[in-house]
Amino acid sequence: MRLVLASNNAKKLAELKALFDALPLDIVTQGSLGVAEAEEPHHTFIENALAKARHAAQAIGGAAIADDSGLCVDALGGLPGVASAHFASVELPAAEREVQRSVQDAANNALLLQRLQGATDRRAKFVSTLVALRSADDPEPLVAVGRWQGEIIEAPRGAGGFGYDPLMFIPALASSVAELDAATKNAHSHRALAAAQMVALMRSAWHLG
Repeated sequence: MRLVLASNNAKKLAELKALFDALPLDIVTQGSLGVAEAEEPHHTFIENALAKARHAAQAIGGAAIADDSGLCVDALGGLPGVASAHFASVELPAAEREVQRSVQDAANNALLLQRLQGATDRRAKFVSTLVALRSADDPEPLVAVGRWQGEIIEAPRGAGGFGYDPLMFIPALASSVAELDAATKNAHSHRALAAAQMVALMRSAWHLG
């Protein structure tokens, strides 16, 4: 079964392919099919994920999955939340998408550290909300949510991952997310937790696997 990922993020595609490898799915990005990204005007992960999944499903006339995820920091009232990817206002260079993403990530991390300067409560969580649809008109969207608890450290650690991974420290693993190898991250992450729920839902509701 082909499942279109409502994203053009190559790293997110690689993560989801690994997490869904137990199911007979061919996951491809919407960009590879010429589908433009959807608007994300909502204030919650679930609303944005549903909007993205429906947009992709409508465009390709088939099944789609969307992940809306981000970092929620307790001391900031849940921010950056749905604005995680564009937390900082930054002028991006005229370069390929991954270079732009790297510049944005660095700016986001710098702003987060600035906003938390002097804060004693540095608790945070990565949240991933997955929504899957068989079609744009599917009345029964599958919804799965994963939360990965940690805390924001005062300086980046590690060279792996993307986004806020270098600043998110997981006490149970004694490492920042950026210091984890791919296998460990895929076993413990917010996206892994949501994906495990989604695999179970697809098996029961879509009769896959």
